[in-house]
Amino acid sequence: MVVHALSFAIDGLEPRLVTVEADLRRGLPSFAIVGLADRAVAEARERVRAALVNSGYEFPLRRLTVNLAPAYLRKAGPGFDLAIACAILAASGQVDENAIAGCAFYGELSLGGQLRRCRGVLAVAEGARRAGLKRLIVSPDSASEATLIDGLDVGPLASLDRLAEVLSGRGEPATERPSTPRPVSDSSQFPDLADVRGHRAAIEAITVAAAGGHNLLLSGPPGTGKTMLARRLAGLLPPLTSCEALEVTRIQSIVGLGVEGLLATERPFRAPHHSISAAGLVGGGTPPSAGEATLAHRGVLFLDELSEFNRGALEALRQPLEDGEVTIVRGQQTVTFPTRFALVAATNPCLCGRSGGACRCSEVELTRHRQRLSGPLLDRLDIVVGVERPSSDALEAPPVTNTASVAARVEAARNLQLERGGRPNSQLVARDLLAAVNCSRDAARALTQAYDRGGLSARGRDRALRVARTVADLAGEDQVMTAALAQALGYRHENERLGNR
Repeated sequence: MVVHALSFAIDGLEPRLVTVEADLRRGLPSFAIVGLADRAVAEARERVRAALVNSGYEFPLRRLTVNLAPAYLRKAGPGFDLAIACAILAASGQVDENAIAGCAFYGELSLGGQLRRCRGVLAVAEGARRAGLKRLIVSPDSASEATLIDGLDVGPLASLDRLAEVLSGRGEPATERPSTPRPVSDSSQFPDLADVRGHRAAIEAITVAAAGGHNLLLSGPPGTGKTMLARRLAGLLPPLTSCEALEVTRIQSIVGLGVEGLLATERPFRAPHHSISAAGLVGGGTPPSAGEATLAHRGVLFLDELSEFNRGALEALRQPLEDGEVTIVRGQQTVTFPTRFALVAATNPCLCGRSGGACRCSEVELTRHRQRLSGPLLDRLDIVVGVERPSSDALEAPPVTNTASVAARVEAARNLQLERGGRPNSQLVARDLLAAVNCSRDAARALTQAYDRGGLSARGRDRALRVARTVADLAGEDQVMTAALAQALGYRHENERLGNR
């Protein structure tokens, strides 16, 4: 007799429906699990067997085969335990087969039959709703996370001995659906710009970067405040929309960052160490898993000491920066991860860290340092700004501004961009760029002259236009005037200077 139960596998970040088939036959007692399962799934045989017996059920002493279909899809993790147990109980007649129809099951079983939380419950709930299933059975500590998805009945199951009661609706009480208003990021949770003294030009640069979602590089001697400035950018970003919050929460749920049944309320800020590998930065492994670039999706990826990062890891960022996603191919598996983040990086001008006449580096050392950052990568950085040592007067003076006032300017500029094109300026596609930018005649002439002099690549020209549009938005100007374009070209000039210093 063959009985089916439904569960889900997490393929990258996407839920894939898995049919758990249990077949009982006469023969010597055996228990086999097939269907491209990893070790954690293969070990489910012992967990499920002990959980059934310790929950008061009978484990069938016949030839038992469990197939996880489709067979081409790799199955990983302990989330299939509950579905395997339900299929076995239905195949052996201990649970009504009709009761598990239309339900999905997701959770790990302890040896005593208790249900444990698994990663990716939010993605599984999304998959169950898309598949038209009426109910999802999960552990009680996962139920509030699953109820973030509307249109799905979530049944919390504390232990396997309560399964029949829960399936019949007589068991565990229905989980109260949490209210999910639009999440609002509390900028007070982030370091405040009021802590910064001086650096007026650098503060303006991070304001432009936050307003348009542009990539930013801070270059300067050690101890001048580069890291301090970079860590304050996340507090300037506008609040997550409901859709963005769901995206961020789903990623955090799959990688196990601790969702606890609540939507994300603040944009991610990831700051990996410079020893990270290319796979750790953009994703990889077998099976492919998300990297720091995906964990920073809809937020900020901060790379401190940029020149100390592995060259291969930095070069792997080029596609994510350009496309907003990265595709990982491993054998017969292809996974696409979203990487729509703002890159913020900090670097020293040379090996000794001193610029100008105080530099003690030889020409060989300067050349080696320049070669750590490739031209194609630098060309993808919209804004490069120097951060110099502040004067003693600046250190004793009041702060230039604070996070609250800058965040208000940023949100106003973002609202203009959403009304105009539905996306931040950094994401404007080429066919919409000229119409959205709306350069004045003098600004267009200045841009043409800058490009004809050979200082800009075609990509750099478009990126300069996007930055100029953001500068104009911050100023509340409909047209991009010469001053806004000059500021954007100044950032590109700093980029060129860094690459050819």
